[in-house]
Amino acid sequence: MPQVEILMPKMGESIMEATILKWLKKEGDKVELDEPIIEIATDKVDTEVPSTEAGVVVKLLYKEGDVVQIGKPFVVIEKEGDAVSEPVRKVAEPATATLSSVSSKSLHRQHSAPNTQHPTHSTNGEDRFYSPLVLNIARREGILMAELEKLGGTGKGNRVTKKDILAYVESKSSQPRIDRVAATATVRTHEQAPAYQPSPLPIPAGGNVEIVEMDRMRKLIAEHMVRSKHTSAHVTSFVEADVTNMVLWREKNKDKFFAREKEKITFTPLFIEVIIKALKDFPMVNASVDGNKIIIRRDLNIGMATALPSGNLIVPVIKNADHYNLIGLTRQVNRLAGNARNNKLNPADIEGGTFTLSNVGVFGNLMGTPIINQPQLAILATGAIKKKPVVIETPNGDTIGIRHMMFLSLSYDHRVIDGFMGGSFLRRVADYMEAFDAGREF
Repeated sequence: MPQVEILMPKMGESIMEATILKWLKKEGDKVELDEPIIEIATDKVDTEVPSTEAGVVVKLLYKEGDVVQIGKPFVVIEKEGDAVSEPVRKVAEPATATLSSVSSKSLHRQHSAPNTQHPTHSTNGEDRFYSPLVLNIARREGILMAELEKLGGTGKGNRVTKKDILAYVESKSSQPRIDRVAATATVRTHEQAPAYQPSPLPIPAGGNVEIVEMDRMRKLIAEHMVRSKHTSAHVTSFVEADVTNMVLWREKNKDKFFAREKEKITFTPLFIEVIIKALKDFPMVNASVDGNKIIIRRDLNIGMATALPSGNLIVPVIKNADHYNLIGLTRQVNRLAGNARNNKLNPADIEGGTFTLSNVGVFGNLMGTPIINQPQLAILATGAIKKKPVVIETPNGDTIGIRHMMFLSLSYDHRVIDGFMGGSFLRRVADYMEAFDAGREF
């Protein structure tokens, strides 16, 4: 029977390799077309890779923990059907592999800000390539590019592999402490400081404690959050908005909306609608930083922080959110939230965000101080909606009424967004919420 090699598919423009986390099939197992065959990890996403052929697994070309280059074969499948022996051929070229053919599992990693301090090639004229995985390890461990250039590699063309850099990290850890401190100081002089690594806490003898190992997703979230605090100068501003019109409109129309559109409408698409208006008024908020350059994003890709059943958090992204009306936004919100909770997001669903909304009100919180989702410059948190007595100004004088009030908080990067811009943008969001037309149609 003919045998074919399945190639590691392309996962994104900047991803050059993947680490095998777990084989879902073993040699001799039968595999169906599009059935997951392997779990892999890249520097942006953990995912399953489906088989592009139906047949029997003949040979696993790598072990768990090995790193496979994108476009390289990782398994040999013997196709069912013809009994005539044929030479091994390759299938699933990376150029034809699509992200939609990959089902997501335990997604979290988002794009990091472009890092001009950690180039993917050496600067000494040798044009030596370093994979994203190697660069991430180097960045985390505080290894200078000059150190990488001097490091001998066992890969093709003297390329530094994951095994090489981990061995180098282990050897560095055996250096005297004074040498390590000096090396770290040098790194911080010339490069972005590595993520903070807290010292291990002593475990009291006989203490009434429970030790729980972080799962992989929680580790990635922790790394992402600490990196954000080390990257951006965080400032948070607050306003209180009267969202009575929004509340009354939703209460009046939610059943009618569901009957006609077969979709439940939450406050999230209403919030995203007004955020889009405010971002168009303040385009600098929809930007990112690359060294000393400010990149203003013309696409409005709105991320929405979503809690998972595991307690972890993921941020799926509505691409070109300004192209949708309220019905379209509702469909996108419900689709992404549902897929997130059921582990059905694909890598494209969590990439490319330019601004993030986090609804802390669903947990009963009045307000929060969210951490910026790099490489974005701002994140908005909406608190719980509460009825309050409020002074209402009328042509006939002031009166007190019961209104639905909500706190908004905006965390923004003070390197680019100063207090005037950040506060004005946040106030504009609140103004649009308060001006919501309670008599509008869908």
